Amino acid sequence: MRVWTKTVSTAILAGALLAGGVAGGLWTGADRAYAATATTANGVINVSGSGEIMAKPDIAYLSIGVQSEGNTAAAAQKANAAKINKVTQLLKGKWSISADDIQTSQFSVQPNYTYNEKEGQKLKGYMANHTLSVKYRNLDKIGQLLDEATNSGANNVDNIQFSVENPSSYEEAAIAKALDNAQSKASAVAKSAKRGLGALVNVTVDGGEAQVFTQRENAMSKALMDMSGGTEIQSGQVTVKVQVSAQYEMN
Repeated sequence: MRVWTKTVSTAILAGALLAGGVAGGLWTGADRAYAATATTANGVINVSGSGEIMAKPDIAYLSIGVQSEGNTAAAAQKANAAKINKVTQLLKGKWSISADDIQTSQFSVQPNYTYNEKEGQKLKGYMANHTLSVKYRNLDKIGQLLDEATNSGANNVDNIQFSVENPSSYEEAAIAKALDNAQSKASAVAKSAKRGLGALVNVTVDGGEAQVFTQRENAMSKALMDMSGGTEIQSGQVTVKVQVSAQYEMN
């Protein structure tokens, strides 16, 4: 999964339009808002536009882990292996999650030290950690799944990410919004230049595909807070965003 972060790209409008010019030589009012996102050259306006669609997520990416302590590295690892195997069998068996949707994302066995001024640093034992990254699609049952995983030994449950598995199904609507946004900017630039907006001559979708801004949920405290009442996880909505770069002629 690709987790996207928002970026803002800007270009600086040339101080003087190379074709036509701006009457009076000044940008005023709302026109300045477009000056940072549009450029002109040889009678062509270059602009960027963005379009966003809110979508109901249909997949969750869960982080389910186990930590164990032991007097030796082998003891810590053995204890942890028993617990993670139990959690894995729960996910595959009762919850029917495919092995393809379960992947180890972190594994470590490290010394655990204590420190005080009198004795300095002292080896306390060893800490073993094994974390699984799990894809799960029945979002209404995530809370129950996490409760049972915790009961089976998982003690490091964190960073649920909600997303859409096939963002391309939302691309058409997002592209239409992005082009509307780009055309509005181009119209403002042409108007300020005392020109008319001509045909759209080129357009590209930046990055080549829609970007999904996932919703993150910290589940550790929720999964351990009230086991009797059960954990409730809200999936909410995610944002599918398309960014385009467009060129328009000026009449």
